[in-house]
Parts: sequence; structure tokens; C-alpha cells
Amino acid sequence: MWTLKPFHGALSFAVHTKEVPGFRDFLRTLNPYQPQGDIFIQRFWHTVFNCSIPYAGLTIKGGRNCSGKEELESLPGSDFEMKMSGQSYSIYNGVYAVAHALHPHNKLELLKQGLHPFLKNVRFNNSAGDKLYFDENGESSAGYNILNWIVFPNDSFVRVEVGHMDPRAPVGQEFTINERAIVWNSRFNQTVPRSVCTESCHPGYFRTVREEEPLCCYNCAPCPEGTISNQTDADHCNKCPEDRYPNRDQDKCIPKIMDFLSYEEPLGFILASFALLFSLLTALVLGMFIKHRDTPIVRANNRELSYVLLFSLLLCFLCSLVFIGRPGRVTCLLRQTAFGVIFSVSVSSVLAKTITVVLAFKATKPGASMRKWLGRRLASSIVVSCSLIQVGICAVWLGTTPPFPDLDMKSEAGHILVQCNEGSNIAFYCVLGYMGFLAIVSFTVAFLARKLPDTFNEAKFITFSMLVFCSVWVSFIPTYLSTKGKYMVAVEIFSILAASAGLLGCIFIPKCYIIVLRPELNTREQLVMKSKSGTQEL
Repeated sequence: MWTLKPFHGALSFAVHTKEVPGFRDFLRTLNPYQPQGDIFIQRFWHTVFNCSIPYAGLTIKGGRNCSGKEELESLPGSDFEMKMSGQSYSIYNGVYAVAHALHPHNKLELLKQGLHPFLKNVRFNNSAGDKLYFDENGESSAGYNILNWIVFPNDSFVRVEVGHMDPRAPVGQEFTINERAIVWNSRFNQTVPRSVCTESCHPGYFRTVREEEPLCCYNCAPCPEGTISNQTDADHCNKCPEDRYPNRDQDKCIPKIMDFLSYEEPLGFILASFALLFSLLTALVLGMFIKHRDTPIVRANNRELSYVLLFSLLLCFLCSLVFIGRPGRVTCLLRQTAFGVIFSVSVSSVLAKTITVVLAFKATKPGASMRKWLGRRLASSIVVSCSLIQVGICAVWLGTTPPFPDLDMKSEAGHILVQCNEGSNIAFYCVLGYMGFLAIVSFTVAFLARKLPDTFNEAKFITFSMLVFCSVWVSFIPTYLSTKGKYMVAVEIFSILAASAGLLGCIFIPKCYIIVLRPELNTREQLVMKSKSGTQEL
């Protein structure tokens, strides 16, 4: 007499078996008095039920005779199980495999070729639902069942299937086990017994082999930057998809944040507010100039050019709003081209005003031949021709390699930079370069004419405005190249606002001061008097 209690909670491997339909019903029909009388069943019945079978010579002194109605299901699991054993299940499959191999062939074929060639082609599902076939090595092992032994106080037991080991399963699925279904022995002081000599590697780490030690001994190393492991004892770490990045613990991938300059964030809101404020201020100045269009100070230096310059500055301030918000196909096409063309109109207008100042002074000298050059035609020609060159550059740009929305997933960890790809950096810098060329020409002409008489002299204001303009864009290029994402866009918006505000403030604020606060200076007599005094000084 011995107890099975030490085996409670144990795990064992058993040759794979499955519940065969009808097998339990077959066992229920067995008894030692069947006509075919199986000597093994008779001896088994005599032993486990402790009864006599007289005609078979199996007797127990003073014992009862076997009735044949004893139930095999009543026996404890240690004596008999109503389940086909793994070995019997293998025999069961073997018999059916031979039957399937023999069925479509005649004896002559079997004599010539033998049974093995036909067994290679056998493939069928048995009555238990298992697929049976032979691999290239002639093996048909269905692996092993993993059983959990549960022993009851009366020493009866059941074996519960909690997993499976199948060498033919896909890689990584050869061994499966349901840990939650396992009943462990109460003597275990942990949920799952460990079969390794080191602590398990937590998610975010992976196992590294220790040289000259068993495979169950390993070190845990943190996942390299940009990778994760989301399971215990991972053999390697995996990279996240491009639109995701590892969290701080490197045990899962989380979505990246879409990053672009929006109206909702403080930086975008402030820049948009300044753009609208300057636009309103420009509109007020334009309205003031239209209202006082017949006053000498407005008429002095070609008021039509002043209107064009103010209107283009208004568009410059407003075009900065196109840079705020999520880039789209249309906004990417408009951003740089609209900015380049509108600024070229502004700078061309400044250049036309500067040349008008010079020609107006030259025309006041007796016998001067410059009078024929004065007039709207010259100013209009300068503005149109200089602006059309920029329009041509932008047209070539849009026709060959136009800007388009783009996602930069690598520049900043955890962010997807939503931006406009310029398509051609050469075209972009050609637009900036041409605009800079116009500014330098205008600055040079205004600088040379800065000491002309005050009557016609906008040149000193234009000189200062062009100095501000050029300073802004010279500092813009290195700053623009050293930033990424929304900060690159913010730098460009700031440069647009600063350059436009410089032109507005330097050229028009002094005139607005006279129109609003010193109207007594805005008379023809004052201008004639200043003109005479300026000429005497020269």
C-alpha cells in the first residue's frame, strides 16, 4: 500500500491521445462472461473487483462470484481509466493507416512495391478529428500531451490535459501550455516552479547567453534604443512601426504625436495674432492714404506706388497665415510661391519708388532730360517686369518639382513632423535669392540718394527699411536650416512679419505722423519752402 499524494500537482508527458467516439460505450459492454471470453479481461476482472470466476479457475476462498455487472467506471484512476491510452491510440491510428493504404490497391501491386510506398501517400482524419499523415522521414508522431495530476484525499486521481508539445507545429508554437489550468501542489511557495538559474527577464529586456553555462542560465540586457520586448524572457527586441515609438519602459509601442504649427498652440496663436494685427494696421494706413490722396505728402512720391506697396504688404501679412495649420496639398503649393511673388511685388515697388526719387530730383535741374522718364509708365514697368521674373521662377518650380505634404518620422523621437517638402531646394533658394537681389539693388540706389532734398526724399527711409529687410532675411537662412518641423515654419513666419513690418514702419509711419499729428506740415507751401532750402544746401 502506498499513496499518490506526493504526485498531486505534478506535470507529466504522455503519448498523444484523444477521446475516440464510441470507446467508452465499448468499455461499458465488457464483462468476463462474454462468449468470446478474453483471458486477460477475466484475470483483470478477478483482480480489480476481488471476485471469483469459477469456470476460468479464478477463485477466492470465501469470496463472492463475479456477476459481470460490475462497472469499470467505478474503479479508481490508479486501477483503470475509461480513456484510450497513448500507446493504444497509436495502434488505433496505425491500423487505420494501413487500411487506408491497402484500400485502393490490389494484392499484385502490394507484392511488387511493398506497403511503404503506399503509406507515404496516406492522409486522412481519424474519428477523433486528428489529421494523420507521414512526414519525409516516415514519422507520424503527433507529439505529447502535457498532463496535470490531481490526487484526491482517497488516493483517486485524474489527469487533466493542460498543454501539448507538437514538433510539427509552426516555429514558436511547438510548446503550448495553459498555466491557469494547472493545479499546483500546496508545498510550492510560488505560482509556477522555475527551471532557470536566473531571474526572468521582464518586458523591456531580452536574454543574452552566458558563455560556457547551460542554456537555462542567461543575463538580461535592456532593449536597444528604438526597440521593445513585450513578453517575459524575450530572446530579442523588435522595432516599432514607423508611426509608433517605444514607451519609457520599452515594453510596448505607442502612437507618435502628429506635430505641426497649429492655431490652438500658443506659438501659432501669437504669430497669427500678430499677422492679423499688422494686416489691420496696414489696411488703416492704406485707408488713410486713400482718404488724403490729394495732399502733397501722399502725392509727392507716386501715390499709386504707395497703394501697390501697401496692398502687397497687406497680402504679405496675410500670406503668413497659410503657414499655420496642418499642411495640405493646396497650402504646400501656395506657401512659398505666394510668399515669393508677393514679396517681389513689395520690393519692386520700393525699388520703383527709389528710382522715382532719383529721377524726380534730376528732373528739377534746368535743361534736364530726365523729365521724359517720369510718370506712371516707368514705375509700372519696373514693378511688372521685376515681379514677372519671380512669377517665372515659381512657375518653373511648380511645373517641375512642386512642393507636397510630407511626413518626417525620424527627425524627432515620439513625433511625426507634418510638413511641406519643398520639392526642390534649389528652386526655393532661387526665389529667396532673387528677392534678395531686388532688396540689395533697392538698398544701393536708396543709399546713394539719401542726401537728396527733403521734398522728394523717401530715400533715407527706404535705405533704413531695406537695411532692416536684408538683415531679417540674412539671419533667416542659418536659423531656418538649423530648425525642424513647426519651429522651422515659425522662423519663416516671424521673418515674413518682421520684414513686412520693417517696410511698413520705416516708409509709412513718418508720413502717417505728419498726416495725423502735424497736418500743418502737409501743405504745398511747406514742401516748396523745404525744396528751395534743400536745393540751396546742395
